[in-house]
Amino acid sequence: MSEWSSGEIYESYVGRWSRLVAAEFVAWLDQPNGQRWLDVGCGTGALTSTILRTADPASVLGVDPSAGFVEYARKTVTDERASFEVRSAAELPDGPYDAAVAGLVLNFIPERVEALRRMREIGSTVAVYVWDYSDGMELMRYFFDAMIEVRPQDREQDEGLRFAFCTAHGLEGLFSESGFTTVDLREIVVPTEFASFDDYWQPFLGGQGVAPAYLRALGESDQLALREAVRSRLPIEADGTIRLKAKAWAAKAVS
Repeated sequence: MSEWSSGEIYESYVGRWSRLVAAEFVAWLDQPNGQRWLDVGCGTGALTSTILRTADPASVLGVDPSAGFVEYARKTVTDERASFEVRSAAELPDGPYDAAVAGLVLNFIPERVEALRRMREIGSTVAVYVWDYSDGMELMRYFFDAMIEVRPQDREQDEGLRFAFCTAHGLEGLFSESGFTTVDLREIVVPTEFASFDDYWQPFLGGQGVAPAYLRALGESDQLALREAVRSRLPIEADGTIRLKAKAWAAKAVS
């Protein structure tokens, strides 16, 4: 299984939390009804479905390089205004679109400045959101802080280091480099609550995403050591509940 292929596993890991951020993100964009939207890196359809539910669009085209994600989105997002295509960010359609958006995908696009420039060419409003990997995305932060303790030699795997631009300052710089003169930024924080440690840990075993793929590549003893290191750090309440927060940064600009 590749790092990004199963929609069901992705949903249990981070997709469900993305949907909470998407609702605040779309409301913040405050686009008129009847717009044409492009959802770049649509994944399982979290952002697309939010646009359909809350923004009354004329149409939404979701594109993603993962055929598995596109298949999942087609099955679960049945609104006739939505369509999905297997495309990478380097193969975006001509448009034009009233809004070109991307949720939780910019850090996985190798040529992200070029992608933003292309979104600027075809979209009147361009907007993105990314997790704050270095600070506010707590469910991942606990994992990588424990990883650094258990296997300091793997420090470079930390998403906070790999995706250091996923901050307000980093996004502003990317938008500026892509040709935008004015960028609006916003912090979005949502709750991520788990019923138990197993509820928290099970999605990491699915191999979908950077941390789960890293975990899967470890030997059994290292996996167990990391599991216990994470458990010892988490704020587990008396009834087993774990209440964390997930912070994302959003940026928008008019082309």
